[in-house]
Amino acid sequence: MESSSNDLLTTTQAAAMLRSSRQHVVDLCERGIIPFVRVGTHRRLARAEVLALLNPELTRDQLRSLWLHRAVAARLLADPDDVLADAVENLRRLQRVHPDGMAAMWLERWRQVLDGGVEAVLEVLTSSSPDAAELRQNSPFAGVLPESTRQGVLAVFAECWRQKRMA
Repeated sequence: MESSSNDLLTTTQAAAMLRSSRQHVVDLCERGIIPFVRVGTHRRLARAEVLALLNPELTRDQLRSLWLHRAVAARLLADPDDVLADAVENLRRLQRVHPDGMAAMWLERWRQVLDGGVEAVLEVLTSSSPDAAELRQNSPFAGVLPESTRQGVLAVFAECWRQKRMA
């Protein structure tokens, strides 16, 4: 993370902006949700990263992925054992293909989410947070939706996107 010292915040300043505790900000840093740099023993966060948490705007691709993953969430609620088993198998395959680098980091985060059970998975599948959006870009849920459902979701999304842009 590159930033001038004027753009860097302490965890206390970030907590005030986020209206949360300083410990919560530290936890977000440690979970990789907010990138940070160390200055001595202290964490410093880019102002832009903190502001992004306050007002996350999803790109068209991220929003489309959110729609698809909401459909996955519905399928997960209907058949949690099979959907989670498929995701775990996909994750293992992806981890063999991507043993290191950024993809490996996101896949490890997915492993942690999957280990957290249905509630944790539902949170990531349906959240508009920047962290969830990034996780969905490396999703182990490929193939969970029937192709007809996937195409239907994409068609409805495209129409809603067009209507939103025309309004």
